[in-house]
Amino acid sequence: MITAYHHLALLLTNPDGSSMTVMELFHAGKFVMWPILLVSFLMITVAMERVMFIIRENSRRQPEVVEKMLEKVEVNDIEGAVELGKKSNDFVARILVYALTHKEHSLGNAFTRAANQELQRYSQGLPTLDTCITAAPLLGLLGTVTGMMGTFGALGGGDIGAAASKITGGVAEALIATACGLLIAVTGLLPFNYMNARVEEARHEVEDASNSLEIIISKSADKSASH
Repeated sequence: MITAYHHLALLLTNPDGSSMTVMELFHAGKFVMWPILLVSFLMITVAMERVMFIIRENSRRQPEVVEKMLEKVEVNDIEGAVELGKKSNDFVARILVYALTHKEHSLGNAFTRAANQELQRYSQGLPTLDTCITAAPLLGLLGTVTGMMGTFGALGGGDIGAAASKITGGVAEALIATACGLLIAVTGLLPFNYMNARVEEARHEVEDASNSLEIIISKSADKSASH
């Protein structure tokens, strides 16, 4: 294990013994590093945008407004509930406003349509993150294959001493590409799992509001029928 670590350290150092800079590592990884760089840039951009979106939406949450809207619906003050909801930036309040303003046609369908639109906002960017997480290690594997091809090609020349630089260059290309691909994939898992958890949390919040509204409407209908 120590010998392998020593060889790895030699591969990632310059002839003068100094460690490779980031740019030198990038060049040593050869052409596959360009698509890896593109994937990492795309992943970072999407992840930052999604985190900012979640922070913004969390700051707009007003569960007390949602509760007050449901209380107004319970006493059959639909207009008051709608007016209260229109003043809020809470996404659940927006869903309730849309559902209540279209309840004459179909309360359930209106609620579902508004909920799908809001949850779609939470899901944006997740397919892109998923693609980046999947593509990064595959690109690293491609770099491993091309690097090993270069190494074996150099070994096939017969004169190993003369081809030493090509051999070490091929091995370095394989190691650097693989390491970068795995690093991007592992890093991307953190925001991806966080976003998925937040989407599920938002879905539960919407389902809770839907169930509460359904219960209230059913109670109101029962009262009207009893009278």
